[in-house]
Amino acid sequence: MTNLPTLSTLRDLWRYAITRFNTEKLFFGHGSSDALDEAAYLILHTLKLPLDKLDPFLDAHLLPDEVDALLRVIERRCVERVPAAYITKQAWLGTYPFYVDQRVIVPRSFIAELIPEHFSPWVADPENVFEILELCTGSGCLAIMMADAFPNAHVDAIDISSDALAVAARNVADYELGDKVTLIESDLYAKVPAKKYDLIITNPPYVNSGSMTKLPPEYLHEPQLALAGGDDGMDLVRKIVAGAAARLSENGILMVEIGNERAFAEAAFPDLELTWLSTSAGDDMVFLLSAGQLNN
Repeated sequence: MTNLPTLSTLRDLWRYAITRFNTEKLFFGHGSSDALDEAAYLILHTLKLPLDKLDPFLDAHLLPDEVDALLRVIERRCVERVPAAYITKQAWLGTYPFYVDQRVIVPRSFIAELIPEHFSPWVADPENVFEILELCTGSGCLAIMMADAFPNAHVDAIDISSDALAVAARNVADYELGDKVTLIESDLYAKVPAKKYDLIITNPPYVNSGSMTKLPPEYLHEPQLALAGGDDGMDLVRKIVAGAAARLSENGILMVEIGNERAFAEAAFPDLELTWLSTSAGDDMVFLLSAGQLNN
């Protein structure tokens, strides 16, 4: 009987990766929820296998160079604490894959959950949405998803970072949506076209300064510009809300994602009745304001 290497099958490498990830106490918040999922994703991606089909390959024997490649990936994840998406150069939002690297934060958004339903019931008729503005677009993921979901819409996607926009341009090109998405380098509204928008959507930097000092090492690989929101996390959110009224159409809406900062958001806008939208994480992550509210 031939002696096999200690780590021979995909199952062996999966088990080894899970143990390493748990031993190193890695943080999972960039696409995977735990060590099992992240190990499976990294293994399947590295071996160029379907990402949703682990079971058929579990007992497949791996070639020595495949084992070496997987061990290098596992080691990098553990030692450098690099988010998995930066290792694979790929991140998913829902059913949409996107190219990512360390010029942008790893895409994650509760707004993305609301796009397949066309922001119902807040948007009565998706076909009557013609102009969308997305602020702080990063990798362009939400702009692309909205351009795909709203058949008659054009999306202006804004970011202050030229590096981020270079990544977004690659994603827009990959989805062949260059005719529906315009990327603009701008500090929020500064260079936004002079027109009215039916929707203004944003997932801006909103992490408060206290939380910034406590971020897991994985987050330190991301552009801090895309995370830090000032003392209470609301520095950019205040500017976004203040400028929205002049840019929304008569029945337009503003939708802002603020993560775990609901208390700070409500304190920042005591005179506005924020409508909180339901997501998989509860009713504390995304708020909505109408043009009518903002113009009063």
